[in-house]
Amino acid sequence: MRRWPGGSEARAAHGTGVAAAARAGLAARGVLYLLIAALALRIALLDGGEQADRGGAVQELAEQPFGRVLVWAVGIGLIGMALWRLSETVFGSAGPHGGKAGKRLLSAVRFVFYSVVAGSVIAFAAGERSSGAGSTDEQSRDATARVLEWPGGQVLVAAVGAGVAAAGVWITIRAATRAYRRHLRAGMSPATRRTVDVLGVGGGVSRGLVFAAAGGFAVQAAVTYDPEHAKGLDDTLRTFADTPAGPWLLTAIAVGLALFGLFSLALVRWRDL
Repeated sequence: MRRWPGGSEARAAHGTGVAAAARAGLAARGVLYLLIAALALRIALLDGGEQADRGGAVQELAEQPFGRVLVWAVGIGLIGMALWRLSETVFGSAGPHGGKAGKRLLSAVRFVFYSVVAGSVIAFAAGERSSGAGSTDEQSRDATARVLEWPGGQVLVAAVGAGVAAAGVWITIRAATRAYRRHLRAGMSPATRRTVDVLGVGGGVSRGLVFAAAGGFAVQAAVTYDPEHAKGLDDTLRTFADTPAGPWLLTAIAVGLALFGLFSLALVRWRDL
């Protein structure tokens, strides 16, 4: 049985409703990563012009049959993800140390992140086409340019970039060490556990590398005082294709992001909530 900090109040907060919201959020995240991976593969193999980021994924989804309904579903699912992280911020997460300040702070950061993502997707579904499908590259450069103009902005951009890069390294290490296993339900068959390990390790490492690279570009933008060095997800992924490994490295990263999408979908069934 899972242990929750805060006694019965915490258990009530992490009841059926929050568990359902969390699973909807994991499903929505999985769909987005699968779409981003598909767009990245097109860039690697066909030199496609689509945005391999959240905006491109939402646009791709909207062009499918019943696309607007699907976009609404993903947006609502992401709201569920945000509410789950909010409940962890307020009541603590699962486990004997779930109430520690550090874990609550991490959940708060995740809550803010998924709230922003959910808001952009919902805005797109509601008809603001420039919102959910906006380029993360343009958003990154515009935000970096604004912050660089602030007093101490150069230091702030560098700190945020270093934080994102550190988060990428952290994600990579946790995936490689299979830290996610502590959150999985008991009763998985050996074959299922091996499959989840392939998805979790391969997907998490690829996702971590992308975060680390994006953070590094933000630091470069701060050091050079040039917002053009800041890159969103799309430009970060395209950079992998510009390495000596060529499009094959981007292909490998894209496959890894697809694995992470499948891992998120697997967590809908196997994550202990």
